[in-house]
Amino acid sequence: MNNLRPYKDHRPVVGAGVYIDQGAHLIGDVVLNNDVSIWPMVVIRGDVNHIRIGARTNIQDGSVLHVARPTTQNSAGHALIIGEDVTVGHKAMLHGCTIGNLVLIGMGAIIMDGVIIEDNVIVGAGALVSPGKKLDSGFLYLGNPARKVRALTIEEKESLIRSSLQYVKLKNEYLDELTV
Repeated sequence: MNNLRPYKDHRPVVGAGVYIDQGAHLIGDVVLNNDVSIWPMVVIRGDVNHIRIGARTNIQDGSVLHVARPTTQNSAGHALIIGEDVTVGHKAMLHGCTIGNLVLIGMGAIIMDGVIIEDNVIVGAGALVSPGKKLDSGFLYLGNPARKVRALTIEEKESLIRSSLQYVKLKNEYLDELTV
């Protein structure tokens, strides 16, 4: 695939059952675990640090994922680590952050360097999460800058896994189309 490109000594690594749209681009030190889906016009650039994406995570159309290089020899910089069963909405930008499991990043959200998002979090559409912020498990965050609005309902928490599983089903349909 021409859309999976090496950078220096690193080449993207793809797990089983992964769907990568032909219009997406993955570069360098990027690892996709099983059943991940990468949709049209996504750019994932692991050039100056590494990117890891957990199982059953979906990165939707037009999203940009990048990292920050180490600032000194003693600094690790900011890799991008995304947990399992994460939904990243259309046109989101994730830069050098850590995202837990069962998280929804809304459309157009921007998550900046050093941010840590714990498990079971919803970040609303268009939110801006400023550098170094920590988002606590079980809450909804909205706004620019993002702020904790309220605890997630049981229904919202359940929707996080449903979203992940719906995208696994959708990417399987796309993979089936490729084999016909």
